[in-house]
Amino acid sequence: MAEAERIIGTPGTPDDGGERTAAPGASDTSGADQQSTAGRRPGRGRRIAVLFAVAAFAYTLDLVSKMIVVAKLEHHAPIEVVGDWLEFHAIRNPGAAFGFGGAFTIIFTVIAAAVIVVIFRLARKLYSFPWAVALGLLLGGALGNLTDRIFRSPGIFEGQVVDFIAPKGFAVFNLADSAIVCGGILIVLLSFRGLDPDGTVHKD
Repeated sequence: MAEAERIIGTPGTPDDGGERTAAPGASDTSGADQQSTAGRRPGRGRRIAVLFAVAAFAYTLDLVSKMIVVAKLEHHAPIEVVGDWLEFHAIRNPGAAFGFGGAFTIIFTVIAAAVIVVIFRLARKLYSFPWAVALGLLLGGALGNLTDRIFRSPGIFEGQVVDFIAPKGFAVFNLADSAIVCGGILIVLLSFRGLDPDGTVHKD
């Protein structure tokens, strides 16, 4: 009988090739520990810090540049920067980036606010450094132009954006527009590479 039990294996007793069975009443915490360890992905705090640092830099640069333009350039002749190929020419833009859609100021204000909300929601699962930079540029640019919409004339949510960068043969824009475009281009490139905001890479 002892020989038969040795060959067949006593239930609940692990052998060399068998599976360990927990004793009745015992709690198996190894699976929970593994899941907890897997769920604690390092680096999200640093990525969020990068996002807000980039956003703060882009927003501050845009805000300061507009203050200087309003104080020194508005109602004055354009300043040539690179001959007639690039000028600083202060204008007030009621439309979207690069002067498009002047009749839809309130709509663009709502869109900018929605973009900011979406970025804050994406930040909760952000583990990618490139995505942090891209979203930071978008956030800083959107906040820059939204500040104009809220605080500049003719009124709240209808304010006109200050534009001043005027390349020859192109629309006049500002640094917030540039940040938005750069962030959008970076997001497109990351999407083509299959990199998601949470740091995972997928192949189509």
